[in-house]
Amino acid sequence: MPTITMRNSEGGSVGKLDLNEKVFQCEANIGLMHQAVVAEEANNRQGTSDTKTRGEVAGSTKKPFRQKGTGRARQGMRSAPHFRHGGIVFGPHPRGYDKNMPKKMRRAAVRSALSAKLTDGEMIVIDSLALDQISCKTMAGILNRLEVSGRVLLALDEPNEIIMKSARNISGLTTRIVPNFSVRDVLNCDFVVMTKSAVQKLEEALSK
Repeated sequence: MPTITMRNSEGGSVGKLDLNEKVFQCEANIGLMHQAVVAEEANNRQGTSDTKTRGEVAGSTKKPFRQKGTGRARQGMRSAPHFRHGGIVFGPHPRGYDKNMPKKMRRAAVRSALSAKLTDGEMIVIDSLALDQISCKTMAGILNRLEVSGRVLLALDEPNEIIMKSARNISGLTTRIVPNFSVRDVLNCDFVVMTKSAVQKLEEALSK
C-alpha cells in the first residue's frame, strides 16, 4: 500500500497517510493518458471555422469573356477558385470534433496520471486548508511553505469560495473540485496539492 507524508499549511509533517493502491499505485499507461488528453482537447474545439465555396461568394455568374477567339483559356465565371476573390476549394466548414471515451477508460487514465505524480514526488497532501478571509498573499504564503512552484493543481473536496477567490489571481495555480478534474489537469501541472478529505473523496470515486 503506498503512503505519503501528510503536511499542514505551515509546511510541517503531521504523519503518514495510507493511499488506496487501486488509485495511486497503477502502472503508467502512456497510450491511455494520451488518448484522454487528445479527446479532451478535441471536445474543447468549437469547429466554427467556415469558408465560402465558388457557389457562395458574391459576384456575377456572367462569363468574363467570350468562349473562343481570345487566345486565352476558357472561363465560366469570376467566382472560380483560381481568380482573386474567388471561392475556396477545400477550406474548412463547420463540423464537430467530439471524441467519445468510455467512463472506465477516463477513470483509468486519471488513476494512471495520479500514480505517476506520486511516483515522481510531485504530489503533496495537507491535512486541511482553511482561510479566515480572502487573501491571495496568504494563499501564496502557504504554497511557498509547501515548497511548490510553477503550475500547481489545488484539489478540494468541496467548493470553498474564500479559498477559490484567494487562489484565482495566483499565476499558475488552478483549483478543481474532486473528482471533477481531467488527465490534462494532472499532467499539465508541476505539483498536485490535495487536502486529506479530497484524497478520501477521490479514492471513493476512482476505486470502484
